[in-house]
Amino acid sequence: MSLNYEELLNRARSQLPKTTEKHERFEIPKVRSSIIGMRTVFYNFREIAETLNRDPAHLMKFLTREMATAATMKETHAIFQGKFSEETLNRLIKRYVEIYVICPVCKRPDTKIVKEKRLSFLVCEACGAKSSIRHV
Repeated sequence: MSLNYEELLNRARSQLPKTTEKHERFEIPKVRSSIIGMRTVFYNFREIAETLNRDPAHLMKFLTREMATAATMKETHAIFQGKFSEETLNRLIKRYVEIYVICPVCKRPDTKIVKEKRLSFLVCEACGAKSSIRHV
């Protein structure tokens, strides 16, 4: 029984699932929030900070500056003064990731923020790149 390359390839393709799901190694969880009165409660704040491998206080400082509002942190969630949609929060989290999490050289999320004197650097643990970042 001798099969040629084309027959083997067709047989292999027929055994593959029709749809394949795309799973990336780094996925940011979607924001879960609700508006209560004049406040926005961000329920999975701590979970997102842990996924990004960042200090929740750093993420909180970025969000409060970007939204020009005050906020408090309670256990796993954050409460912002004002009404903000989940879309707005997701967009801001994405911007935070682009600036403070993703390595500008290799585009991987394996980074940490290191302070040296008055400067902050994004140090990539994958490629070893060291990039300066602005303070929050």
